[in-house]
Amino acid sequence: MKALYPYLLNIHILFGAFGLLSGSINLMLKKGGVIHKKIGFTFVLSMLITGISALLLATFSFNVFLFMVGIFTIYLVGTGQRYMQLRNLGKGQGPKLGDWILSYSMLIVGIIFICWGAYLLVFESDLMGITLLVFGGIGIQSVRKDLQNYRSKIKYKMYWLREHIIRITAAYIASFTAFIVVNQEKFPDSIPQVVFWLLPTIVLTPLISFWVRKYTKN
Repeated sequence: MKALYPYLLNIHILFGAFGLLSGSINLMLKKGGVIHKKIGFTFVLSMLITGISALLLATFSFNVFLFMVGIFTIYLVGTGQRYMQLRNLGKGQGPKLGDWILSYSMLIVGIIFICWGAYLLVFESDLMGITLLVFGGIGIQSVRKDLQNYRSKIKYKMYWLREHIIRITAAYIASFTAFIVVNQEKFPDSIPQVVFWLLPTIVLTPLISFWVRKYTKN
């Protein structure tokens, strides 16, 4: 099985690059158009392959953190795309088994991230704990929205578009974050590692709020 590792790594890097490129292009395009949808499909597919390959790589190398990052990635693009097909929750439509699996997998990972992050901060004074707390919080908050929507406790009229925008953009932020973290040696050593992990989220999150307000109107 170890012989497969280099091939899986190349697949992971290749489709991670496809995801980052297609996501960057779509970031600048008008939302909802034909080109946006086609490039968006490329992004979703690329990120799913990236996430799945991360799970396999983590299994071979016993890398728990990479495994959870893989689940986080698959959850964001998986639920982000699925919400486009879940437009009638509470009107006779219900989530499928795969939807529940994605959400509860993310819930488990989110809880682990929160506990792990708290441990690093309290017992090891490691600022990377902040990263885990932030990502864990994002994951758990997203699952909370899933459970509300799946149980027909829908707060927003265009909840499906709202969640699509939030999660797909979050998946792009994750892709961009991975790119920066992998290339952090090209930056001054004086910059704390936590900056590389959180800066894309801090800078790009306002775009999510802008697009949600612009396209959902509620």
